[in-house]
Formats: sequence, structure tokens, C-alpha cells
Amino acid sequence: MKFRKKPVTIEATQWFKNGDHPVVRCYRRPDDGGNRSCEKCGNAMHKHGWIDTLEGGHVVCLGDWIITGIKGEHYPCKPDIFAATYEPVKS
Repeated sequence: MKFRKKPVTIEATQWFKNGDHPVVRCYRRPDDGGNRSCEKCGNAMHKHGWIDTLEGGHVVCLGDWIITGIKGEHYPCKPDIFAATYEPVKS
């Protein structure tokens, strides 16, 4: 069987630095000095954010979209997935 995602309007903000979205905090781990490169984007980890989601914590890379879900939950989405899944809505 095939399924189509129901059309739902969401709110999203693209994240580039700490302070861009209130639910994303600085990436800090006691076991990681922040100088290593991210395996997903290649940037130093100290440039990243961290977000708590319903599934647990996630690293936020520069350019990721922070989506507010239909129940008010927040989660990150990579730019290529966001572009393939969502389109702007005229107000």
C-alpha cells in the first residue's frame, strides 16, 4: 500500500547560530571539547545546537530547520529533507 502525508501547516525556523530559536541550546557535553568535526555537516561541534525532542536529544547543525509539530513539539529537520517535504504557505 502507498500513503500520502496529510496536508498540515507547520511553523519552522531555520537555525544558524545559538539564539535563533528559543528551544535550541548550545551544544555542550562534558566528554566533548567541541573542536571535533560533525560527521553530518563537517562543522566544529562548538558551532552546533542541541534540542530535546520526544524521541530524546538531537544535535542541530547549521542550516537545519526547527519544526514545531502539530502537538507543539519541536524537532530538527535537515535542509534537503525540509525542501523535499514542505513548501511555503501564503498567509
